[in-house]
Amino acid sequence: MVEFLSVKIRKPDNVNVIIGQSHFIKTVEDLYEALVSGVPGIKFGLAFIESSGACKVRVEGSDPGLKELAATNALNIGAGHCFIILLKDAYPINVLNSIKAVPEVCSIYCASANPIEVIVADTQSGRGIMGVIDGAKPDGIEQDKDIEWRKGFLRTIGYKLGA
Repeated sequence: MVEFLSVKIRKPDNVNVIIGQSHFIKTVEDLYEALVSGVPGIKFGLAFIESSGACKVRVEGSDPGLKELAATNALNIGAGHCFIILLKDAYPINVLNSIKAVPEVCSIYCASANPIEVIVADTQSGRGIMGVIDGAKPDGIEQDKDIEWRKGFLRTIGYKLGA
């Protein structure tokens, strides 16, 4: 029998989340190295769910509060070999390629600052992530004023050149 669950990710509004799947206990240390090498002084917490042996939630990070929150979210998800990274004062775009380059990383489910729900299948043998709900439903197709806002926002945060 399979039961489907929705697990809401708990996080402050100004924190970005990356959720993925990996396959080996050293993932927690390799992800740590990828993050600190990618953005000097980065504030983050990460948790990796080991799915064999001791089956522990392995936790690392540079920010104690984010480490605790990553561990709590990972335990709530409870899906083997998944990881969650919480980033503060950094964006996923700054570290995503480094994370994807970690040899143990199999896939990335999401990278977002939006409210996130993880859809989990729970069976007798364990749990697995079926997918994520990232943010809200669309409210139409962008119009000229929306395009103007998007372009302005990207320049305001420094990701595009120009005024």
